[in-house]
Amino acid sequence: MNKFDFNNRTAVITGGAQGFGLDIAKRFLDSGAKVFIWDIDEKLIRSVVDEAKNPNLFYNLVDVSNYQNVEKIVSEITSNNNIDILINNAGITGPTAPLWEYDLEMWNKIIQINLIGAFNCCRAIVPNMIKNNYGRIVNVASVAGKDGNANASAYSSGKAGTIGLTKSLGKELADKDIAVNAVTPAGAKTRILDQMSKEHVQRMLSKVPRGRFLEIHEFTSLVCWLSSEENTFSTAAVFDISGGRSTY
Repeated sequence: MNKFDFNNRTAVITGGAQGFGLDIAKRFLDSGAKVFIWDIDEKLIRSVVDEAKNPNLFYNLVDVSNYQNVEKIVSEITSNNNIDILINNAGITGPTAPLWEYDLEMWNKIIQINLIGAFNCCRAIVPNMIKNNYGRIVNVASVAGKDGNANASAYSSGKAGTIGLTKSLGKELADKDIAVNAVTPAGAKTRILDQMSKEHVQRMLSKVPRGRFLEIHEFTSLVCWLSSEENTFSTAAVFDISGGRSTY
């Protein structure tokens, strides 16, 4: 794997206790970063930190859909650290159902976490990046946000919104050394697939020309470059990592 230099950088990774988020955290730590992982699963996040035994790994229990909670934790972190990197990874897929039958409470919950959660984190953290004229933000969207997945209207809408947020914020910060980009992965073998029906998962896989799911380490490599000082020009962009499914 390519080596990245994240020495003297501090990263916040939402949904960092498992899947994409945890793999990114491990790669950041191996590259010299101080890492704060955020999650709502206290048992899981504690076990991850205990197992890692890394003095540069910290955790916070954060509900990203609650702005006051996010703002409080950001204030605590920035009292002693700058936040150089933000990975908005926290998200849920929710159940699959036709839009006209979709549970209203679940629809709203998915939007609150996947879209408003990303907004909350950006809103709270960007002022610290502006103050230091440095930052790298990667918003984890999805090919569903580009193409729309049948029976996943809430997830598709939330991820489409995340893409729009990325483009807007990236342009707002383009005169500073702050890059804001989105990544749009196809399905990967993470626990998020467990929230979907087998039929829905198989339908997703059938659309990928590569004929397989995304490997987590492949995704992490792209995120690392976007988060690095090497990414000096790309911003407000959407980086496809869908195995050829939606290359636009």
